[in-house]
Amino acid sequence: MPELMENILNNLKNDPNSLYSSALASRHWCKMSIPILWQNPFSFNKNPLFISEYFSSLDEDEIYILKEYGINLKISRKLFNYAKFLKDLNLFDLESKAIRWINLNPVEPITSITYVDALVNVVINLLLKLIFESGAVLHKLTLSCQNSFEFEPEIFYSIGRNELLFSRLQHLYLSVIPEFSIENVTKFLKVLAKNITTINSLDLTIYSDFDPRLFHTLFHAIIRIIKSQDQLKWFSLDGKGHHLKELHGVISALECQKNTLQEVIINNCTYNKEFEVLKDCKNLETLRIFEAVEFIRFFIPKDFDDIHKVLFFLKALKSFCPNITYLNIQYIDFSIQLLELIGNLQKLQFLSLWCLIDDNIQEEELKVHVIQFAQILPLTLQYLDLGNTWEPYIDILLSHCNAPLKKLLIYHLNDEKYTRALIEFCIRNKDLNYVGIYKYSDLDENFRQEVETHVTNVALVPCARANIRVAEVLETDGVVYFEM
Repeated sequence: MPELMENILNNLKNDPNSLYSSALASRHWCKMSIPILWQNPFSFNKNPLFISEYFSSLDEDEIYILKEYGINLKISRKLFNYAKFLKDLNLFDLESKAIRWINLNPVEPITSITYVDALVNVVINLLLKLIFESGAVLHKLTLSCQNSFEFEPEIFYSIGRNELLFSRLQHLYLSVIPEFSIENVTKFLKVLAKNITTINSLDLTIYSDFDPRLFHTLFHAIIRIIKSQDQLKWFSLDGKGHHLKELHGVISALECQKNTLQEVIINNCTYNKEFEVLKDCKNLETLRIFEAVEFIRFFIPKDFDDIHKVLFFLKALKSFCPNITYLNIQYIDFSIQLLELIGNLQKLQFLSLWCLIDDNIQEEELKVHVIQFAQILPLTLQYLDLGNTWEPYIDILLSHCNAPLKKLLIYHLNDEKYTRALIEFCIRNKDLNYVGIYKYSDLDENFRQEVETHVTNVALVPCARANIRVAEVLETDGVVYFEM
């Protein structure tokens, strides 16, 4: 029963009002609710007065420091060591709450920017010292704050006093913006590299408007972190501002994670040879590339015409990404190479394919291709969206398809021949439960009734509803996504 109650309360971790109400219900509920409520209080859009609860454990010297800045604390004994419960530390959120807390507390109006910066720096460092020395065990860490903030030397001493602080850290997010002190964060990253081996997701957002010499030092610290992890599975690099051109070995360092890396996201980066290390990542399932024209052009020779570019890309996709489970390709010319690609993806679960059919292909030849396509669909396939591809031959496709589809999207159902083929496919494929129809408004009532009469386990629905269902599957099952 206690475990069940704890699971219920954990589902309320983003609902502070409900957790607070639960804490007031009884002493037992209070002991279970408070640790969850204080896992990440800085993220709540609430009054920052809770910071005073942290400061209730300050010593006299630290209280005196705040008094010098005009902040008089009323210290009272607390039932809990709230700082110990923190699991998600976001320096940006912490800084924002610290500034709001300061605005609620000073005796005299603050007019000097230097004074404000100094006070914010003091408050943040005091909070970090309390958190790090409280016995907290962080699961997620976000490093992002203003240029005026600096880690005091005592912070690194506090880290050393809590050996468990980073022992379960799984997610590290680093945002280096122009207002950010690279020297400051680099010092902290070097300490992290010595203390963490458990990170499985590393998210880097780095503006390129910095002195290259500072970049080199920063990236060297990041490389040490990458190499020291036991199982890095998710990596993202976003070169904000301008396209990030120099990577200083960060991508090359991923070679140490080639057996564990599953997803890589690249945004606003210019291609260089470091990215070739990704070809050796044995378990890489997802490669997302955004705002990186130069990156794509590297794979396709400049003198290729449009047809050769597509064929070259399909060939690269076939050899480089055999573990794709979700593939979305739209408005691509049908080709034998496309068939070979689909047949090679033996882990494919979700396929959305809208092809352009060459009018010069003879009807009999096209029917052969439809049969080939239906037969090469992998037995792992659960979702198939064909749009209006093969529209005149959907009956042939369904008659030769053995994939255990759960959801099928077709353009319309307006022919007795199509209806009969769909009924037979539904009877043969017991896994199918949704058939989405793009032209649902044109669905003949007689055809709909005929399907529902013979098939009871399949729902004919508008395409939008079927897409909502697959979106739920993608969200809950963590299906891999790759889009051309």
